Amino acid sequence: MRHSSASRAAVRTTIRRAATVAASAVLLIGPLTATANAAPADQTPELPAELVEALQRDLGLTPEQYLERAARAQELNTYARDFRAERPSDFAGAWMNADGNPVVAVTNRDAARQAEQDGYHATVAPISADGLERALEELNRWVAALPREVSSQVNNTSIDVLNNQIVVDIVNSPLGRALNLPSLIANIQVQLSPGMPPNDPAPLGGDTYVTADGDVRDTPLERIGICSFGFNGVDANGDAVNITAGHCDAVAREDGGSTVYLPNRGNIDESVRIGSFTDSTAGTDSNLDYGIISLNEAGVDAGLDRPTVRGGNGSTLTVTGTARPVVGAPVCKSGQSSSFTCGVVAADHVETQLMYANGTASTIRGFATTACTLSGDSGGAIVTGTLALGVISGSNSAGAPDCVEANLVLATTGGTSSLGIAVGNITDATGTRVRTASAPE
Repeated sequence: MRHSSASRAAVRTTIRRAATVAASAVLLIGPLTATANAAPADQTPELPAELVEALQRDLGLTPEQYLERAARAQELNTYARDFRAERPSDFAGAWMNADGNPVVAVTNRDAARQAEQDGYHATVAPISADGLERALEELNRWVAALPREVSSQVNNTSIDVLNNQIVVDIVNSPLGRALNLPSLIANIQVQLSPGMPPNDPAPLGGDTYVTADGDVRDTPLERIGICSFGFNGVDANGDAVNITAGHCDAVAREDGGSTVYLPNRGNIDESVRIGSFTDSTAGTDSNLDYGIISLNEAGVDAGLDRPTVRGGNGSTLTVTGTARPVVGAPVCKSGQSSSFTCGVVAADHVETQLMYANGTASTIRGFATTACTLSGDSGGAIVTGTLALGVISGSNSAGAPDCVEANLVLATTGGTSSLGIAVGNITDATGTRVRTASAPE
């Protein structure tokens, strides 16, 4: 059945409100395969003016400092990965400090001397990275075995590499405060926060797309969704895809997932179909939140085959590679609601429970940043330098009207925090590849 004119008008109003707030998105990607050699000073990539403004406002960095620190973080990641492979019991973590300098944590003085000889500042910590990860797995198994009314009081668990400990974020409620954590897990810090779900299922993102159950003209209002594109890429067959958040695929049909449209802001019925979800999960088939949109010819013709992401006022940023999350590394994101915002990677390993209406729950794994994201920013892109780092899954500020208010309200509980899903993990799981351009010679 077709909708009444009143229903169609309501849909059009919804689309205009969500899509007009910001017609474009600035997105960048995540972890895994990036080489990060800083370009010479006279060949610094030109960044969009809005991104430069966000860097100065949020991080106090110049474009040159931002790109240099992002590159240095990836060099640290490569060194840390090799060091951990050679000396797994000695490695305790790595991060960029507030001054932008790389730090390697180790468990003994001999390993510290080695890191210092290799040109890194070293600090000694009691527990190895392997030990922290085993402790986190044990803790999460314990949480998963709790009754649902008890486990729902645990917002998320993460590894705090700077302080060499596990952090458990618990709802500030009588039941949450009474939770008895396992005593055998070393170095646990408990923090209390409001009961706002860290993975808000509301659409978030960059450039807007519309999802529907089949033909948008015949889809009931409650089956139409609004989300945002992430990174352009190709699948294992070389066909064009877009990598976004899995919770944006809200419809499961026998012949696949949601159909995807470029919204016509004047008349939703005339929106152009550009593909459909062919692979998605939000903690169901894996502990990731990703969606793969297979693009048709109209989607490719619309420009979704280029290694670019769009930010405020139509500005674009070219993605030159992919990166891995490194604690302390500078990151920026853009979305239709909050445009460009910047921050740093606060944790490279975060796990949070996503509760479903039917009473079941699943675990989402990603990384945390301090960049503010609002409702309307999910599925969008996170970059470090000009490298793709991840897609936005959720945040603790999704319900705020703007980032100014979000920062004021959340200042007493640690500030804004966003969950990103590493692009490298998504490409490993799906066989897709992010489209990138060569970095400047």
